[in-house]
This record gives sequence, C-alpha cells and structure tokens, in this order.
Amino acid sequence: MSEPAIRKMIVSTEEIFHEYGPKPGKPRRRGWIGAVIANPFAGRYIEDIQWFMDDLKPLGVSMAARLIEALGVEPAAIDGYGKGAIVGEAGELEHAALWHAPGGYSMRGHIPDSLAIVPSTKKVGGPGCRLDVPITHVTASYVRSHFDAVEAGIDDAPRASEMLVVLAMACGPRIHARSGGLEVSGIKVRDGQK
Repeated sequence: MSEPAIRKMIVSTEEIFHEYGPKPGKPRRRGWIGAVIANPFAGRYIEDIQWFMDDLKPLGVSMAARLIEALGVEPAAIDGYGKGAIVGEAGELEHAALWHAPGGYSMRGHIPDSLAIVPSTKKVGGPGCRLDVPITHVTASYVRSHFDAVEAGIDDAPRASEMLVVLAMACGPRIHARSGGLEVSGIKVRDGQK
C-alpha cells in the first residue's frame, strides 16, 4: 500500500445565518474538503483497480478529521454527509468510483450513529469542473430536512491525469426546512434506510 500523490487540498466552510423567514436560533454550518491526487490509471485501461481503494483509506480518514476540525464542532454535531469525485480526462468514471468506500467509511468512522448510506456523485471533467455533492442525514437517508448539496471544484483541477476527491458535511437541517416527511425526532428504524 502506498499513499496517493497529493498535489493540493482545499477546505471550504460556510455559516448560513438567514434565508428570508425568521432568523434561526443558530447558524447552519456546512463544508467540503477536496484533495487533488494523481490518478495511477490515467491514459490506459487496467483491469485490476480495486487495490487503489486501500491506498485511499488513510487519505479519507485524514480528510474527514480535517473537515470536522474546520467546521469547529464535535463529531456528534455532524448530521449530514456526502462524497464525490471528479476524474480528469485521461481517466474513466470507474476510477472516480474507487472513492465510494474509502470516502464513505472515513466519515462514518468519525461520526457517531452514522448508519445511513453516504450519498455520492462522480463525473469526468477538466480543470475548473464543478461537482454538486449530495448531502443526506447521517442516521436515516429519508429525512427530507437534510436533503442538500454543496458545490465543489478547484480552478486548476483535475488535470488530465488527476482526480479530485471530495467529502462534504453539514450540521443541522436546511434553514426553515418545511417540506414534510420523516423528521429527525421520528427516526425509529436504525438501519439507515428510513
């Protein structure tokens, strides 16, 4: 196992203080972290690629810890998450899919009661490409108040032989969430599905 070659990292956080209606009791926090890494499969077809997931695990763990620190909260305050990847033009979509397990399990290892599947998205794109990373509730995927997304991207990445891997987290529901459905207080099935 070897560590992925990292060219750069970016962390972006935000506090949402208001969205028209009454001011919330506390601002909502959300953010994302991205790492631009070399794609070891760029420019050619390789059948056996699953080994790279093991190489990505330490990076995922480190990124999850850094994002929680940047959000300035205890891990238990994180109640929304998601992940994604953009692979450069000399790669294929399947290379981005290798981020699914290491990215998801890295967040679930830090966040208590994170039983729900970590939503994900991926694409092939060039420098400046943007990715809408979906966010859902960490315990129950169908909690509508936590359906959200963050836009991630870096002006000079990914280059053709790179990948941009992304983790996203949020604290709290959307400001003024009122679309109905399962509420956090109503979560009973702890299997992450409802």
